Amino acid sequence: MSTPSPSVAATVVAPLYLAGFTTAFGAHGVAAALGVRSDDVGLTLLSFGAVLALYDVAEVLLKPLFGALSDRVGVKRLVVGGLLAFAAVSLLGAVLVTPAVLALARLGQGAAASAFSPASSAAVARLAGPGAAGRYFGRYGAWKSLGYAVGPLLGAGLLAVGGMRALFVTLTVLAAGAAVWAAVALPPIAVLPRPRATVADVVRQVADPTFLVPTAVLAAATAALGVAVGFLPLVATRAGLDPVASMAAVTVLALASTVVQPVVGRLRDAGHVDTRRGAPTGLALVTAGTLLVAVAPHAVTVYAAALLVGLGIGVATPLAFAHLAASTPAERMGRTMGAAELGREIGDAGGPLLVGAVAVAVSLPVALGSLAVVTAGTAAVGAVALRPRPSRNP
Repeated sequence: MSTPSPSVAATVVAPLYLAGFTTAFGAHGVAAALGVRSDDVGLTLLSFGAVLALYDVAEVLLKPLFGALSDRVGVKRLVVGGLLAFAAVSLLGAVLVTPAVLALARLGQGAAASAFSPASSAAVARLAGPGAAGRYFGRYGAWKSLGYAVGPLLGAGLLAVGGMRALFVTLTVLAAGAAVWAAVALPPIAVLPRPRATVADVVRQVADPTFLVPTAVLAAATAALGVAVGFLPLVATRAGLDPVASMAAVTVLALASTVVQPVVGRLRDAGHVDTRRGAPTGLALVTAGTLLVAVAPHAVTVYAAALLVGLGIGVATPLAFAHLAASTPAERMGRTMGAAELGREIGDAGGPLLVGAVAVAVSLPVALGSLAVVTAGTAAVGAVALRPRPSRNP
């Protein structure tokens, strides 16, 4: 598909940015709110953990399937339908705040997000084209990162105003608004003929470094984000900061990532930054921030670490997504983005699990150091295996 002019693309792609923010806010905002109000809604620790896991389980299982489906039926249908489904199940959670209904709503939100999230990424890639992928994935990633990082803060604010119902009503309105906007603003994105693919073909495509390495970069960056959102406030509190100042570290991270992603995307499209050098540099910044707070946990280093991690995520994420978009044939963009989103989900869940497990077994500084080893190793692999400017594979 030809690349649209920037003025048209800015209007057309905007509802996809809102969709990205909605799924990220829904994932982290509701999780934080359930943690605060688990006793109020009758959740035991076991059931609380199960309800939290339902969203991620649905995404891990369904994102690759819905991504592939979007190649068959069209990405616009999956974006609009998924957002409407997200709004419907969120409304259910707003009407009946019981453990069983919350579990059903959480599972439904995860399934709906699995439909519209990879389809949104595929739509961004198809609309932007390879030459402008960095710019538009920079903006898309900025909004998604903002939802991940400030979701808990927004969730806490809505809880204070109107409890769980206020949070689910807000998600209903956001998703419904994004669905209507996408239905009106998104042009039809043609379903392209695709050659039949065998299981061996799919395995070969997934194992290709052109896909595997940028997906690993996305997983490492998202793992760092998940850890930072949860553990930076913990380190700040232990360093003597009050709760508001502790959560402000997450805001620093969110702002840094949000500001830098569109800039890096534009630099990539202009040829000033390439994936082979840029993505490892981003992960090196993440590694430095993680090691800083691991070695010297202090009120000042918490904010410095948040800034470094936010900048690193902001550099690595749009470059990795643009690399995938530029190297994937348009007719299977949905499948690629679904599989890449699966990589992000693995990082989102695996990062905090790794740090939590090592912290329990040894200590929190060692746990953060273990995450730094993972991000540094991924950066090293990326520096060797990534091609500076990929071309679309046949």
